[in-house]
Amino acid sequence: MTKTIRLTTAQALVRFLAAQYSERDGQEHRLIPGVWGIFGHGNVAGIGQALLQAAVTREADLPYYLARNEQGMVHASVAYAKMRDRLATFACTASTGPGSTNMITGAALATTNRLPVLLLPSDMFATRAADPVLQQLEDTRGGDVTVNDAFRAVSKYFDRISRPEQLIPAALAAMRVLTDPVETGAVTLALPQDVQAEAHDWPVSFFRRRVWHVGRPVPEQAAVERAAHLLRGAKKPLIVAGGGAVYSGAETELRAFAEATGIPVADTHAGKGAVPWDHSCAVGGIGSTGSYAANELAREADVVLGIGTRYSDFTTASHTVFGNPDVTFVNLNVARLDAVKHSAEPLVADARLGVQALAGALTDWEVEPEYRSHTRQLIARTRKIEEECFAPDRNTGDLPAQTQILGALNDSLDDRAVVINAAGSMPGDLQQLWRARDPKAYHVEYAYSCMGYEVAAGVGAKMADPSREVVVLVGDGSYLMMAQEIVTMVSEGLKVIIVLVQNHGFASIGALSESLGSQRFGTKYRYRDGDTGQLDGDVLPVDLAANASSLGADVLHATSVEEFRSAMEKAKAASRTTVVHVETDLYGPNPPGHGWWDVPVSQTSALDTTQAAYDTYAAHKQSQRHYL
Repeated sequence: MTKTIRLTTAQALVRFLAAQYSERDGQEHRLIPGVWGIFGHGNVAGIGQALLQAAVTREADLPYYLARNEQGMVHASVAYAKMRDRLATFACTASTGPGSTNMITGAALATTNRLPVLLLPSDMFATRAADPVLQQLEDTRGGDVTVNDAFRAVSKYFDRISRPEQLIPAALAAMRVLTDPVETGAVTLALPQDVQAEAHDWPVSFFRRRVWHVGRPVPEQAAVERAAHLLRGAKKPLIVAGGGAVYSGAETELRAFAEATGIPVADTHAGKGAVPWDHSCAVGGIGSTGSYAANELAREADVVLGIGTRYSDFTTASHTVFGNPDVTFVNLNVARLDAVKHSAEPLVADARLGVQALAGALTDWEVEPEYRSHTRQLIARTRKIEEECFAPDRNTGDLPAQTQILGALNDSLDDRAVVINAAGSMPGDLQQLWRARDPKAYHVEYAYSCMGYEVAAGVGAKMADPSREVVVLVGDGSYLMMAQEIVTMVSEGLKVIIVLVQNHGFASIGALSESLGSQRFGTKYRYRDGDTGQLDGDVLPVDLAANASSLGADVLHATSVEEFRSAMEKAKAASRTTVVHVETDLYGPNPPGHGWWDVPVSQTSALDTTQAAYDTYAAHKQSQRHYL
């Protein structure tokens, strides 16, 4: 007879999650080390009671962490998973209605970035005994539709637990997806509030310690031979290293492969640091905001070896950066979806094992000496461009340029420090200018590029590796979207440095607007002018430093590059969360552009600026193509 234990659905879920582990290369990790949450009527008596009971009775080790915004706690969980190479993540519980739907943006970010997170949104009564309850959507199309159905589109797995016994197959399926490097992303288990509190006799074996083995798919030998054949015939090959190279821990193998073959290595945002910036084969970021060296090599490349990249439009500069009409792609990727992109020769495998296999197949081959020399010359030219961006006379006004601040920040941090960013003008500047030597040093979320990610991500990154200095680099626009997790940093005793760059507007979109003929319309933080009726009056009296101080952080001020350097030394010496507030020039200048991004311009317009921008846009479109 099967041994059972009587628990509520929520109590059973807590016990189950506490017993889940992941394993790769013989190393085990807690898969779900804790639960983030904000309680409301939908989960306080269900998941909330279960977490309390687990803490008091110690029947399950599943710590609870209080967030200040539901979206923020998902971002923190995703950042944690990114730092832990997708081998661990958090669960997030929220109440019904707005509490749960606040997590949808975080779910989209997780799935777009292919990073695991477990979401537990509370749902309406499964019995429908009290319909409509507070915050319930009444849908005329069917009684089983709730706001949580919005999670379906942004989750890799979704289930609604309308009876307690449904938790068993759903929970097991959830763990399968979370630990699958091909399928991973947001996993959502919607939990009706009455079902959470409903008791059931659970088989004790459901709560046994489970280890989910994260394998390394071995490359097919025939596929390795086909890929090696194409590379052997290349005169100007190029590697594009993406996030998969980092998540698989392929850094050592990739560096050795590049050194042996002489193939230059460009990187995406997710792949930066896989090869140190000062490596002889490292040519920097590629694509729309890529470096001079990487984009010049991409335009000439006859064979492109993509390793763990999904080829976003920024990576390909909207299908324009790979300019050779006869370019061929070889894509090494654990996901076939990415391996076959651009009509590539696919090598479906773990990145580390795939690079090892290619290295073995190319032991007697390397690029011509002239190509190595050409690469070195391009790198040297790129270094000069970077130094010009950091130069003391870079700014055009009274305030320092953002690029100068980035240069000073780079100088002040050691190789293991983690810099976090996600949106605005900084990702573009960072892709060209940031000098990462460690694969975890560059933490830029640029698949969803979500404003508001940065501060919350600082919490998750610091929890994932407390030994590293974590620096959140955030503009005023993103800070105003979501800064409240500073309170969480303070309450949890986490020491994070937040570099708050204030330029009184949306610098990135403002510059883009200007380039597209839209005259920076609606991108500045200004009073509405009584004469023009537009938001082009005086600068608003917003004091973000005072705001950060009110949330519990220590605040330092800098008005120049020299003051910023001094403030960073103080922040590094501090023992608690510290904000370094610095004002920069809204108008840049930014690094020179070496790529293009397809943002359509109005084909007809009464504005001269828009007409001129369309002519430029039409010219760029001529070089855009599918890679067939």
